[in-house]
Amino acid sequence: MADRDPENPVSDEKNEDINKDLELFTGISHRRSIIIVMILVYINLINYMDRYTIAGVLPVIANDFRIKDSDSGLVQTVFICSYMVFAPVCGYLGDRYNRKYIMGGGIAFWSVITLSSSFITKELITRGLVGVGEASYSTIAPTLIADLFLHDERSRMLSFFYLATPVGCGLGYIAGSKVTSAAGEDWHWALRVTPGLGVVAVLLLFFVVQEPPRGAAEGRIRRKPLTNSSWTSDIKSLLKNPSFVLSTFGSTAVAFIAGALSLWAPTLLMRARRVLYKDNPCQIAICSTDDSLIFGVITCVTGIVGVIAGVEISKCCRRKNPRSDALVCGFSLLCAQPFLYVSLVIAKKSLISTYVLIFIGETLLSMNWAIVADILLYVVIPTRRGTAAVLQIVVSHILGDAGSPYVIGVISDLISKGTPDSDLLRFNSLGSALIICAFVGVIGGGFFLATSFYVEKDQKKAESDSQDEDEEV
Repeated sequence: MADRDPENPVSDEKNEDINKDLELFTGISHRRSIIIVMILVYINLINYMDRYTIAGVLPVIANDFRIKDSDSGLVQTVFICSYMVFAPVCGYLGDRYNRKYIMGGGIAFWSVITLSSSFITKELITRGLVGVGEASYSTIAPTLIADLFLHDERSRMLSFFYLATPVGCGLGYIAGSKVTSAAGEDWHWALRVTPGLGVVAVLLLFFVVQEPPRGAAEGRIRRKPLTNSSWTSDIKSLLKNPSFVLSTFGSTAVAFIAGALSLWAPTLLMRARRVLYKDNPCQIAICSTDDSLIFGVITCVTGIVGVIAGVEISKCCRRKNPRSDALVCGFSLLCAQPFLYVSLVIAKKSLISTYVLIFIGETLLSMNWAIVADILLYVVIPTRRGTAAVLQIVVSHILGDAGSPYVIGVISDLISKGTPDSDLLRFNSLGSALIICAFVGVIGGGFFLATSFYVEKDQKKAESDSQDEDEEV
């Protein structure tokens, strides 16, 4: 049943009618659709948990391999690059073939590689292969949700789906640090947590998830399925879509910041602890797992609060302003930057104040995750959504989180070059390098605000183009 609004019973009846129509169009009951979303959320959760397990134990890995910050940043960069390379292939296949089989195969591959990487010393090579599995899933899952729900309920389901991103990240930090600590600083054990969960995900995909017809949620059931245009035509059309292009650059700024903070924030906090408690020196890589634990909890909570707040604020504002999605993304990203900037400046003076500022900044940063995905889905016709998702992912990774961890590491090394090594120097160099994120965030906020000038027009155009295709059939 759809959520009931006691102040608007007419809306409730309309939602019930929509759900009944969707069941006829898709052949999938509303209850089964919700179950499918829950399975997709579970898979998204363990994917991000696996991705950020390494970040929670990065100091141990750096100490084990005796590498500098720039080399540490490559661990995440290699993963993102492989993900970025295979995402277009998966998006192309996802627009044309059975999506649950593509996702299932990718997750099975990811689980095997993750488990294998825990027994292999060449971590960079295996982390690159893990990206193949995530590419098969993250590019396709939102399009599956789009074919099961409409309007506000689609936004809610997407927000539920993207809640798994911060929760998974937080669990990755926690599991990575705690398992490594329990295993006597052996970080390989941290990589053996998620493969078993991946096997469960594959079984759920094959035996529970049903594949809805593409475009079914829009009521476009016809005597023959939606026709696909050529890949080059899809790309040309997307590049002429201002809302898609501008929101993609906005999400790229978010990816840059998120990629840098997700890898380096736990390490920065650990270095800040060494500076603050220098009178009680520590001889191991991770003096305390508290920082990864606290940062993990903060990531979980701020993600949940931010995603829900972003969707609900945008939904309320949309009744008066159809451009609210882009405006919420822009203002939330701009407002996040002062808090993140100040948190970097005062980290060596007060960890408590730093955690509070990070909490506020990450909450604001998380507000646009689900909204950006929703914008993409309603300004792009159903047969191009997979390709659009892939193009957005590729751009946001190339210019965003594929390079930001490495760039931050390189800048940190340059700042500390030629200076006697110390805990204070390592903290100052990394903190100074991370300040670049604040400036990137301001640019990204500008792109989202620019999106607001086009989003209403592009949404109507997408609806019109889809309707024209219906009439041609």
